[in-house]
Amino acid sequence: MLAILGITTPIFLLIGLGYIARWSGIIQRDQMQGVGVFVLYCALPALVIRALTQQPLEEVFKLNYLVAYGLGSIAVFAAGLLLCLKLQRQPLNASAMQALGMSASNSGFVGYPVAAMVIGSPAAVLMALNMVIETLIIIPAALILAEMGSHQGSSTWITVKKTLLSLIKNPVLVGLLIGICLAVTGVSIPAPLFKAIDMLAEAAGPAALFVIGGALFGLQVKGMASDVGQIVIGKLIIHPLLIFIAFYFVPGIDPLYMAGALLFAAAPMISIYPLFGQRYGLGGVSAAAMLVATVASFFTLSLIIGLMSLSGMLAF
Repeated sequence: MLAILGITTPIFLLIGLGYIARWSGIIQRDQMQGVGVFVLYCALPALVIRALTQQPLEEVFKLNYLVAYGLGSIAVFAAGLLLCLKLQRQPLNASAMQALGMSASNSGFVGYPVAAMVIGSPAAVLMALNMVIETLIIIPAALILAEMGSHQGSSTWITVKKTLLSLIKNPVLVGLLIGICLAVTGVSIPAPLFKAIDMLAEAAGPAALFVIGGALFGLQVKGMASDVGQIVIGKLIIHPLLIFIAFYFVPGIDPLYMAGALLFAAAPMISIYPLFGQRYGLGGVSAAAMLVATVASFFTLSLIIGLMSLSGMLAF
């Protein structure tokens, strides 16, 4: 148990430090957003490039891993959508946003730092693979459905076009493409440039956790217990469970990769989830859900790490 707390406690201490920095006024909101921009546009792309250029490409892109993680995440998204839409009779835009909160993990800002401490260097590769599923399938599907349900603004085709254009500009995907090109062509990165990339990559985990803590400051949970509880349970419990089932039925996956996938799935929802929720009338619920999920994930991640240790999937 002490070994597990030794992994999870430093992670959440960094999140707490970010929260305290905002609460005390040492760092203002705009300054915290600047740190977030650094992580998103500099540190995380560097992390992906480093991961893809340090080993052969065939060892990085595991099709069976992508299939398993994709199937598990899509299953959670579909289940959440049907639950809200058919059983609870919620509007399509609200249903899509709740389903997004259950199925898209904060792979870069929370999942990676946790997985890196547990499984080491493969965490960067898994982050890149997971973000392919999240940014190319889950997030676009949620946004298109939400736009269809809102009956406001542009047509579905224009929405699809805008979504694709925004994906092209995603800095992590740009880093992914650069890393793939370097790996395929065999071009070596000059030593000074690689050292700079390595330094940026090392900064990704701590800075990302600090930003998440700052983002939680000011969020409130009032009168939203039902919806918030549903999203949080879907994200922290159902998502890892369905990922585990998907990996069980897809053969040939390294147990270490499976352990990493469970840790990523057990991370809270994407950090921009409240922004999406606000756009489609679910701002308060989505912000409250992220707050509760981030706090609760300290316990659920510790539990998952403990269960994987007892099962022999991890060794401490």
